Amino acid sequence: MTDLRMSRRSALQGLAGAAALFGAPAFLTACSGDDDKTGDAGSPTDPITFGSNYSDDATKTAFAALTAAATESTKVPITVNTTDHNTFQNNISSYLQGTPDSLATWFAGYRLQFFAAQGLLTPIDDVWEKIGGTFNDAAKSLSKGIDGHYYLVPLYNYPWVVFYNKSVFAAKGYQVPTTWDAFVALCQRMKTDGLVPLAFAEKDGWPALGTFDILNLRINGFEFHTSLMKHEAPWTDPRVLAVFDQWRQIMPYTQNGANGRTWQDAAKALENKQAGMMFQGSNQVAANYAPANLADLDFFPYPVINPAHGQKYMDAPTDGFMLPKKGKNPAAAKAVLQYIGTAAAETKFLETDHWDVGLANGLVAPTYNEIQKKSVAEIAKCQNVSQFMDRDTVPDMATVMIKAIQTFIDAPTMDTASSILKSAEDQAKTIFTK
Repeated sequence: MTDLRMSRRSALQGLAGAAALFGAPAFLTACSGDDDKTGDAGSPTDPITFGSNYSDDATKTAFAALTAAATESTKVPITVNTTDHNTFQNNISSYLQGTPDSLATWFAGYRLQFFAAQGLLTPIDDVWEKIGGTFNDAAKSLSKGIDGHYYLVPLYNYPWVVFYNKSVFAAKGYQVPTTWDAFVALCQRMKTDGLVPLAFAEKDGWPALGTFDILNLRINGFEFHTSLMKHEAPWTDPRVLAVFDQWRQIMPYTQNGANGRTWQDAAKALENKQAGMMFQGSNQVAANYAPANLADLDFFPYPVINPAHGQKYMDAPTDGFMLPKKGKNPAAAKAVLQYIGTAAAETKFLETDHWDVGLANGLVAPTYNEIQKKSVAEIAKCQNVSQFMDRDTVPDMATVMIKAIQTFIDAPTMDTASSILKSAEDQAKTIFTK
């Protein structure tokens, strides 16, 4: 598998004023077509369908603005087929093998490479010949398959950080913690003050993967994270157990019943000032805030645990658009991708999106708010960024860890951690030898 690691200069400088794209492909509303044939390329102005997982109102609105601008520029009529984010992601394999849309939202990283290697995506090197100057080397690397061909046009990225309300911190005299001990002490104080220290949700399966990632990055560093995701290190490694030991220490301060709660509800608890903090992506928390409350929202990078790794790393996922192999009218779809891969397209998107940061060189972002400006700065400070567990490892392994972590959340003990990691390693040995 191609190494997608990004150095501070080659990757993060560019990913700072840049970011990723939207998120996943449409499944339930996929367009009809021949299951076995991709058909002719068609005309560059034929109508296309666009599978989208931008099911929340905020992201759906931003995506609608982008596709409307794409139609105006390319003259390609676009019908957007929106599917619930989790349904879209969980059914992506069947979707791509069935009758997919002409274009679909998806993720950079191994989740892109995995489906490209299965022959389910169409290479778009010809599109990149036109848009290559728009992006830096880091964004280019994240858009390639293991065969070296391009399969994604990226749009933005966003950081996973600890969010809080400035008014609550000011009223209570709370200070932003930079160390683990200060973080735990703040959680204790918030609990005494009648707040839920950490809003937390895991009903959708993936949000808690981010907590595992950041603890692993803070304790063990980026190189170990990468090795573990590739199964070059075993899940029974003592360093993985140390992650759950650290996690166990803050579980008494997290919102009860996480496995039955959506991240939207957890973010609402933060916005309503029932919770003091929430670790999640800006693409979720800031997007979920009412516009009138957004100015009160702020964040800080996850605190230092191991001084050897400090705050050098974070999850900062990059999202974009792919061309399903079986989608109709690929010539028109490529024309739309070529438009999306321009600074003008990202600028149009960011007129509505007030939580992500764009990736294009020459981007004009006069509407960046304080969250977006700070996101740019904090991503730039990182030595490396990861793409999130369910994008950095194979899909089957991510599914295993979702279930394992949900088990740990219900019973956050070291006995539970040891048991789930032994099971995870047993399953990994099978998954990575397929």
